[in-house]
Amino acid sequence: MEIFLKSISALNDETRVRILKFLSINGEYCVCNLESAFEMIQSRLSRHLKILKEAGFLRVRRDGRWAYYSIRSPLDEFRQAALKEILSLQADLPDMQNACENEL
Repeated sequence: MEIFLKSISALNDETRVRILKFLSINGEYCVCNLESAFEMIQSRLSRHLKILKEAGFLRVRRDGRWAYYSIRSPLDEFRQAALKEILSLQADLPDMQNACENEL
């Protein structure tokens, strides 16, 4: 039951819903690119990503100093249905910017 409640709680935030929609459409992205695109400070974005990961929506892949986030696969029926609904929502999504390349 704990993971179900975490999932429901994770969906109760517009920013997290937008992040899920963005990653569902665009696939895997580096946290630095998400930070730039969503115009958020790293600590705030990391908090949102952690909540979504703990709720079973995201997976993280580390490559050197970079962390890449994507929608976890496979998803259970509940999370699949939630993402289907999220994809049908009207939500302004950011344009992707390649921030990581500027930090090398």
